[in-house]
Formats: sequence, structure tokens, C-alpha cells
Amino acid sequence: MSDKVIPLADHRYAASVPVIPTIATPATGRVLDRLDRPLRDLRISVTDRCNFRCGYCMPREIFDRDYQFLPHSSLLSFEEIERIARLFVAHGVHKIRLTGGEPLLRKNLEVLVELLARLRTPDGQPLDLTLTTNASVLAKKAQALKDAGLQRVTISLDALDDAVFRRMNDADFPVADVLRGIEAAERVGLGPIKVNMVVKRGVNDQEILPMARHFRGTNIVLRFIEYMDVGASNGWRMDEVLPSAQVLRRIADEFPIDPLPSHDAGETSARWRYRDGAGEIGVISSVTQAFCHDCNRARLSTEGKLFMCLFATHGHDLRALLRGGYNDEQITSAIAHIWRGRDDRYSELRASMPADTSGGERRVEMHYIGG
Repeated sequence: MSDKVIPLADHRYAASVPVIPTIATPATGRVLDRLDRPLRDLRISVTDRCNFRCGYCMPREIFDRDYQFLPHSSLLSFEEIERIARLFVAHGVHKIRLTGGEPLLRKNLEVLVELLARLRTPDGQPLDLTLTTNASVLAKKAQALKDAGLQRVTISLDALDDAVFRRMNDADFPVADVLRGIEAAERVGLGPIKVNMVVKRGVNDQEILPMARHFRGTNIVLRFIEYMDVGASNGWRMDEVLPSAQVLRRIADEFPIDPLPSHDAGETSARWRYRDGAGEIGVISSVTQAFCHDCNRARLSTEGKLFMCLFATHGHDLRALLRGGYNDEQITSAIAHIWRGRDDRYSELRASMPADTSGGERRVEMHYIGG
């Protein structure tokens, strides 16, 4: 009898096999955690690989040519992703975001998009199906993604200045190709488009106003994200965070702005509109103005580990259930049990925490579960 080989990559983050409750918990379209937060948003990482090496996410000194990414056998298949997504939708998820790594590096991703686009909420509505990408290959794939049922995209772009952008992506990738990807997304109707700029003090904060000027007067919403302490590989320091309040002041000095109400509960971005009607911007302030109190997001890694928080150290191995012969009713009950036990609010507690709060476990990296 041959030995069973389990790839070491599967064990890079702590995870436990979920408990199957003895009494089944049928899905009702609404499940609450310990802080009365509903489950509404599922973010699915389809690959841990990326063709960029941005310092705040995948610094090249760690993610070099010798870094061992997950083997293909560890990844959830598209059919497994569709199955688990369907069970989450039954619990009330109405928004699914495909992430990475860089999700467009996953071969034939439009096949998965087509499977997910067929899902319906308990009241018969289509999902809000979106994708976050660095847009490096979006120009080639935009039409196929739209045809498969993808509704919109969020694009990461940290600078318009080509030299600054190439330094930040650390892959010598030109900003012009990202802009072509944005144009392709607009052309095929993958909108409304959002553009995310991670702001790092002393690195690209001089690009705030050029970015604002570029996207003013378009239908694209530019959002500024505070540099976050996700994972342990990016060397995060608080003095490199430019608070969103300062970003807003810089913009308001040139373009008067007014606050806008949120679209939905649990929205991460605070919205602002240009007073002259030239569109809107957003700020995501998870460092200086935590929004854990209404967080309704769960995150599924590319090999099926479920994380309850972007800053988590421990996951729940749903792949073990998917490949262990458990039926939908059992997995549905396990998901409800996990969510009902959730009390994560890392960003709200950050200021009162000691410097090392990991308890010996690695905090999950951004590229592994997306943003």
C-alpha cells in the first residue's frame, strides 16, 4: 500500500476541520455572528500566485523564485468552489468577489464565473459578482469575463507615474497596460469600475492628486486605502500609514468635496462626492477608523480554508469536508456553526494590542486570501 502524500504547502496556515453539528442547521437566508453581524459577502481567492511583487503584499525578498506556492492538487476545483458558494448563498451571501493573488492568472477563470453567475439568492435574485485584479491581462480577458456573467471589476493601481508604478509593482510592469485594461473593462461594460490605490507615506503619496485629477469626471470611483498590517511579510510600520483624513484634506484643498451616505451596511469605503458634480471618491480607513462593527465578510482561500477576518491566524478547512464525503446539509450546518461563533474585530482592538498578538501562529498573508 502506497503512502498518502500531503503537500507541505497545505499546512502553512493553521486550520481545523469544522465541527459538524449533531443537529442540522438548515439555511434560512440569514445567520448572525456573536456580534449580530449577518453573513453577506464571500471573497474567494482562486490563486495564491501573482505576477506583481508589490512591497505591501508580496515583497520580492520573500516571494522570490524559490518560494513554494500551493501545488495545483491543493486548489479547489471550479466545481468545488461553485458548490461551497451555493451553500454560502443559502445562508444570505449576496455578493461574491473573486480575488487572488492575481485571479486572472487562474486558467479558464471565465468557466468559474459562468458557474457562479447561475447562482441565485433565496429570493431569486442574481448575485453581485465582481473581481479584483491588477489589470495586467485584463485587456485580453475582459470580453470573455463579461460574456460569462461577471458584472464589474475593481482594479488595483497605486500610481500614474510610470517610474513610481514600476517601482511599486517591482515587476517592471508599465502603467499604460493597466490603463488599457481599465479601458477594455469600460468598453465591454464591466462596471461601475472601482480603482484602488494603496497609499504608503513617502512612497506614492505624491500620486494622490494626479490620480484624483485623472479619474475626475469619469464614471470610475477612485478609492484610497490605508497601508495595512496584513500578514507578517510586508514590514508594516505605523509611520508609513497616511491617514485617510490627510488624504481627504489634500484633495479638498484642490477640489471641494462632501460626504455621501453608504450604499450598504458593511461597506468598507467611506464615500465622498466632488461638489462640482465630477464624480466621487472613497477612502478605506481600516487602520485609523476601524469598521469591524458591521463587517459581514468571510474569506475562502484558494485551497478551501475559510477565514473570518483579513487579519486572522486560524482558518477552517472546508476542503476537508468537500473531499471527505460530507453532504450539503452537513456542510451547510458547519458553515452556520463557524459564523455563529465569530467575534473577530481585529482593527477595533489593534490600538490596545501588544506588538505581537499572533500567539505563535502566522497571520494570513494578503496574497493568500485577497483583500
